[in-house]
Amino acid sequence: MSDHYAELLMYVAPEPIEQANQQWLARILDHLNLGRRNADHLDLHGLWLAPELLLTQTCGYPLMTQLRGQVRVIGRPCYESPHSSQGEHCSLLLTRDDNPRHTLADFYNSRGVINGHDSNSGMNLLRERLAPLQRDGRFFANVAISGAHRESLRWLREDRADLAAIDSVTYDYLARFAPQDVAGLRIVTRSAPSPTLPYIGPVGLSDEQVIQIRQAMNQALQDLPQMAETLGLQAVLPASEDDYQVLLGYEQQAASAGYPVLQ
Repeated sequence: MSDHYAELLMYVAPEPIEQANQQWLARILDHLNLGRRNADHLDLHGLWLAPELLLTQTCGYPLMTQLRGQVRVIGRPCYESPHSSQGEHCSLLLTRDDNPRHTLADFYNSRGVINGHDSNSGMNLLRERLAPLQRDGRFFANVAISGAHRESLRWLREDRADLAAIDSVTYDYLARFAPQDVAGLRIVTRSAPSPTLPYIGPVGLSDEQVIQIRQAMNQALQDLPQMAETLGLQAVLPASEDDYQVLLGYEQQAASAGYPVLQ
């Protein structure tokens, strides 16, 4: 039995989600008769490109801007939750309940917060929505970087920012299992749709191996229905880099509108 890296690090909170992902990975590896290497010493980029990688998840925007041609897309999750379905999700643009602004245009010259400039849900989808409303390449009075969606929510609750774009899967997990994280916040609008975050493996995987891993992922979901219910995950769908070309389209639309950088 050989050992490989297998990590799911895009959705790691609240605790029931982390536990369910660990159960899922263990069952997947059992089906494949493979062992698991400890990846604690690797950062995300190192994990994504590790030769010993078997399976992980990345964001669709880095897939197309940093990893294209260097990893193999295995599939994408089909979540069924209030704001995600049929292999697509979106960003929810949030503010505090007591913020006097109501339409997205009202937030011009307000305080923005994003989880990172390489985030599809936190930055790219937000930029696409704001591009028609920007003036001379600017929308916000200032933009802070929180480092994580959960931190961006805290910034909103503490009145350190006025608007943030939060991955809809993250939001729905928190609303179910950590409702205090979204208490006192309201949805201003939704972003354009986006394919859900891709599962990836090493670039050298054959078509047959990709199918085998995806089948093991789906079989594990069927084996553990309570775990699948916790994750809100119905299936892993076939996917390819081409599915994520739409994200570069959103980037280009914003640039064509005069808003290449979210600011």
